[in-house]
Amino acid sequence: MERLGFSYFASREPGRLAVIGPRGDTWTRGQLARLVNSLARGLLDLGLKPDDRVAILSPNCVEFLAIYLAATQVGLYVATLNWHLAASEITHILKDSQASVLFVHRDIFAATVAPLPAEVLAQVRLISIGEVDGVQSMSTLAASFSGDPLERTLPGTTLIYTSATTGLPKAVVKSRDIAEAGLARELELVAQNTRRMGVPPDSETMYLCISMLYHIATLNGAVYTLHIGNPLTIMNGWSAVRILEEIQRSKVKTTFMVPAMFVRLLKLPADVRNSYDLSSLVCITHGGAPCPVDVKRQMIEWVGPILFESYGASEGGGTMVESADWLRYPGTVGRPFPGGGIRILDDDGNEMPAGGVGNIYIKPYNNTTFEYLGDRTKTDAAWRDGYFTVGDVGYVNEEGFLFICDRRTDMIISSGMKIYSAEVERVLITHPAIKDCAVVGVADPVLGEAAVAVVELEDSMTGSAQLSGDILSFLLERLGSMKVPRRIHYVEQLPRDPSGKLFKRLLKDKLPA
Repeated sequence: MERLGFSYFASREPGRLAVIGPRGDTWTRGQLARLVNSLARGLLDLGLKPDDRVAILSPNCVEFLAIYLAATQVGLYVATLNWHLAASEITHILKDSQASVLFVHRDIFAATVAPLPAEVLAQVRLISIGEVDGVQSMSTLAASFSGDPLERTLPGTTLIYTSATTGLPKAVVKSRDIAEAGLARELELVAQNTRRMGVPPDSETMYLCISMLYHIATLNGAVYTLHIGNPLTIMNGWSAVRILEEIQRSKVKTTFMVPAMFVRLLKLPADVRNSYDLSSLVCITHGGAPCPVDVKRQMIEWVGPILFESYGASEGGGTMVESADWLRYPGTVGRPFPGGGIRILDDDGNEMPAGGVGNIYIKPYNNTTFEYLGDRTKTDAAWRDGYFTVGDVGYVNEEGFLFICDRRTDMIISSGMKIYSAEVERVLITHPAIKDCAVVGVADPVLGEAAVAVVELEDSMTGSAQLSGDILSFLLERLGSMKVPRRIHYVEQLPRDPSGKLFKRLLKDKLPA
């Protein structure tokens, strides 16, 4: 087993580039490692013990990664909070997690901390990222302690809060192997997967971090990049043009995107897209939402067969597919990682045959388990014989490739027929007038539920009865009539977070009856 881990690479070649921050600030391995080690000692000095919880409330920055690496050196759980959440949701997470330390970035300090109730602020010790009057800063904490490597480390992990697209965030607590060998095995699996993508460890393979670090997929991508000895550059907020600019400027070789980014990129005029040099790219991984077949095909035609799609959830990873296999089976999200597994079960727990649609159950490839914090009933309901489900519905073909139909909570039952909203959305987004879209079910006295398309138009377009008719005709040519939405509702902007995650529950709340 090869040596891996950020501290190892930092001690071996401290002068090599580790991170480029959103402001263009550059950090060598040695500089970042000294900050990480100082912070780790500072957290211990505050009285934190293994399995205690800290929280981070911050936009993307290098300090975010330093705090995470420090906390997970000394056995702590780290809750990374979406700073776009409402005060009530942030309050819920801080109470639920029982975090004793909260790191808050100065740029969002007033907007996020001021609305919090006094009882919550009394629970946590505030530490600012940057200077805030009357609050201890992270730099002050770190300056009091040595930056030398710790004599003994104890792996911690993330206390993952789901993105609150359907209600209050819930915590996923993963089992933590406190032996060093546990982390070593995990990193070796990561290294094996990145090699498969053409990304060797301990190389100059620049990774571009686009989405928000409070998302587990984004955070893992950044942290694992450091742990396998490669550099990364961090964006804080994105647009299609900015992504292309950063790939060209930093000669980015690999990155993670969500399908909403693909859509925005492909909506750019061809002459704009083609004016950027993307020849450095060797791998784009994507996930987080279903990717329309036509969108992915266009991406492969543009950048080449370098797309790797992963499927999983906050609870754990499941499958991956490279471009060659996806082109054989368009729409698939792949086969399980080595050591993992996929089962398709009906509501009674019976195995479905190939092609049969049912509930997707995932066997974690790394043999980890999880529980929902404080909810034994929900935890027990998620697990069956070493496999777990997050409520997704799909099927596998004869070769074992998985296809996702929808989340069970997003599935619409209309006149007894199952309508998979994701299937309709994948077609709807390809209409040239549509910038973004979602399909939701609303109560209907006759049908039980009726499908409604919520549409954000391109800037040059205006919603009208004529356009609605054109969109519905477009869908009728590509979908069965029972799947076509009963009406189209136009909005100025769909409620997505900066990483592209759609908040469907907000759509349902705001739709007219």
